[in-house]
Amino acid sequence: MGRSRKRMTPNQSDQNPIDSSKSKRAKEAEPEEELLNQQKRRTQKNKPDSELSLVGPPVPASEALKRWPSRYSNSTKVSSAKKKGTVQSLEGGSKEEGEVLQAKCHYTKAMVDGCVYNLGDSAYVKADEGDLDYIARIVELFESTDGEPYFTAQWFYRAKDTVIKDHEDLIDKKRVFLSDIKDDNPLNCIVSKIKIAKVGANINLEAKEKKIPPCDLYYDMKYSLPYLTFSNIINETNGGDNDTSSTISSESDSNNVPVVPVMRLLDLYSGCGAMSTGLCIGASLSGVKLVTSWAVDINPHACKSLKKNHPETQVRNEAAEDFLSLLKEWPILCKKYAQGKELDQSPDLVIEEEGEEEEEEEEGEEKGEEKENDNDEDSSVSDGEFEVEKLLAICYGDPNKAKKSGVYFKVRWMGYGPKYDTWEPIDGLSDCQEKVKEFVTKGYRSNILPFPGDVDVICGGPPCQGISGFNRFRNPEAPLEDMKNRQLVVYMNIIDYLKPKYVLMENVVDILKFAGGFLGRYAIGRLVSMNYQARLGMMAAGSYGLPQFRMRVFLWGAQPLKKLPQYPLPTHGDKGKGGVPNEFEEITVAYDKNQPCELEKALSLGDAISDLPQVNNDAKEDERTYGTTARTEFQKFIRLKRNNVVSLATAQIASHPGLLYDHRPLELNVDDFERVCHIPKKKGANFRDLAGVLVGDDNKVKWDPSVERVLLKSGKPLVPDYAMTYVRGTSPKPFGRLWWDEIVNTVVTRAEPHNQIIIHPLQDRVLTVRENARLQGFPDCYQLFGPIKERYIQVGNAVAVPVGIALGYTFGLACQGLSDDQPLTKLPFKFPNCLSQLSSALVVDVDDSD
Repeated sequence: MGRSRKRMTPNQSDQNPIDSSKSKRAKEAEPEEELLNQQKRRTQKNKPDSELSLVGPPVPASEALKRWPSRYSNSTKVSSAKKKGTVQSLEGGSKEEGEVLQAKCHYTKAMVDGCVYNLGDSAYVKADEGDLDYIARIVELFESTDGEPYFTAQWFYRAKDTVIKDHEDLIDKKRVFLSDIKDDNPLNCIVSKIKIAKVGANINLEAKEKKIPPCDLYYDMKYSLPYLTFSNIINETNGGDNDTSSTISSESDSNNVPVVPVMRLLDLYSGCGAMSTGLCIGASLSGVKLVTSWAVDINPHACKSLKKNHPETQVRNEAAEDFLSLLKEWPILCKKYAQGKELDQSPDLVIEEEGEEEEEEEEGEEKGEEKENDNDEDSSVSDGEFEVEKLLAICYGDPNKAKKSGVYFKVRWMGYGPKYDTWEPIDGLSDCQEKVKEFVTKGYRSNILPFPGDVDVICGGPPCQGISGFNRFRNPEAPLEDMKNRQLVVYMNIIDYLKPKYVLMENVVDILKFAGGFLGRYAIGRLVSMNYQARLGMMAAGSYGLPQFRMRVFLWGAQPLKKLPQYPLPTHGDKGKGGVPNEFEEITVAYDKNQPCELEKALSLGDAISDLPQVNNDAKEDERTYGTTARTEFQKFIRLKRNNVVSLATAQIASHPGLLYDHRPLELNVDDFERVCHIPKKKGANFRDLAGVLVGDDNKVKWDPSVERVLLKSGKPLVPDYAMTYVRGTSPKPFGRLWWDEIVNTVVTRAEPHNQIIIHPLQDRVLTVRENARLQGFPDCYQLFGPIKERYIQVGNAVAVPVGIALGYTFGLACQGLSDDQPLTKLPFKFPNCLSQLSSALVVDVDDSD
């Protein structure tokens, strides 16, 4: 977002391994010198000096000066990376300055309690009474100018000292995480020597376990406070792999022209496909061809919208847990049926998708067509017998509601049409083995389902409705026992099974607010337990070119040898504000305070929708002409024809380039429409402007005793009681009218004006589906399907398209090995200009002439 803020230092975070038992507030209040004093008080005071010493000859002065120049500097001011008694800042940019503990000489060995410690050895370091001792690597041994022996510790984190916290049970008890944090400590802080082994990164847990040598602890990642990052230890390895040189290596055609690498994406809880659409566009802008090969959602209308806009995608309308069960059954079926030479034949044969069959049936009914083979008399099958013509689809679950879950095939019966198709259990098709083999073989060749290792990217936002503020029965003690939150577990289980190279999870900010961020911590803990690198951040849609605030959480995951994608810095200023949990405030993607940045002007409602034609409350047309020209740059690019939009141009679908889709509102009932007509057409207007309502000095509404209550034509009150009592009478939202220079805080899934500001500035109706879609960054060519309320749901549940584009771009850089190890990066483009495959000068406005 456009705002800036002070960047956290480790001793202000609850993830600081030096002082993990204290509250964040207490740590912020403690001066740095006091931290050192506390540390000294924690040492073993009864340990006589004779039991500890720096041993052996000192490091030659010339070598010591070269290796540790700040220890022998005449200047007393150096960077805080070596500040006395403090930890270093992990964030790039400007650093504070402070004193460096000056040295008389350096050593390579020390003795504590009769045990010799060398540079590079690891040790337990004394903690407060009752706390587990800290874990450190000894990276420096020196005698201070006042004759005291010191060591510099590079600290390790236990899982419970990181953002994972109470989910430490997910992580091997012997596994720790290296940090970049170093500080100076009196030598008598050392308790005992331990052996910490470095283990090579490996996504295969079994293979990794076999390579762990005898040791007390081991580490394979480091943990950094900025954006709560678990990542590869670059300076101890050869660096991250990149995908364009491995499994998706960029080949050349016969003319030696490089072929753009193709990566396959699985969109879970896909909705209408906004997140994957944005990611694919962004990846394309980086030079990577990312294709949504598979998508899964339980909402049939959302699935239809996705399929219509992305016909190349295998779209599955089913529960995610059933999808996972089918994924596990599919390799078994393929091994049994899809063996032999037929797998090497041409893959032209494809599975007929369930949705296509249903559409065929619907179209036939609309036209009054009768299928010739729908008549039993034309069938050669004897009475009481049915013959399988072909198998159309496969699923796992209980499609017949018979309380019997398992593998089912959708059957087209010989002599019958689509309306007689049925789901049959695989056990009931024992006499149709050839049909099963034919289906499985075709499905195998067509990649209708992925095998483990087939998926390059999994994205999705598992619903966690159990944390919603509207849920009166939330369980803060055990959120995962609430079935409404179980999809987070299913999402992680699918990742565990398929083992994609990259993961991107999206969710509401409440995942970090509710129960101390229990679910967010679980998510990152699961990824790390599966040996994925991980990074956590929050992004606001308004910061990337939309007139909507919409803060959301994004969790990146990457296999151990891959580059962990960065977060894209904001491109636009924003007008929004929203609740961000204090504990996680520093993972908001933003420029640092005082960091120079040039941001585009924040967008407002008028920038996005002022060009759209007027429609009435009762409008029913799904398609209409624009009738106007674009008035802003945003409108010019959001109107792009499909064949000019990056990534969408390759989808061969029938769409008229001059038509505007889904520009129709939810039709208000008679009473609500009459109420809306009474709301003044001015900025800030709402139910408080209606007759009989007064607003007190405390901002609470009350009835005007001098005005008789106004009634509607139906006899119901003009001002409903619920408007007066909403949020104890303090909210201006009921029947609120938007204005051109404002933004929408968050596009939601409902369009009723009872408790939200959603009325059009100048028209007596709520915002249309298309207007909401523009606020989410959908190109106008992206068509939605289903009942009107379902379309609002699809738009409201979507990940804002420009946010997806920005993340897709940083993903593309990472998988090509083009990004560095910093958590943030700048974008070379802005939305919506980036949608165009053409230069800005060549973009022609869509109007009635098309």
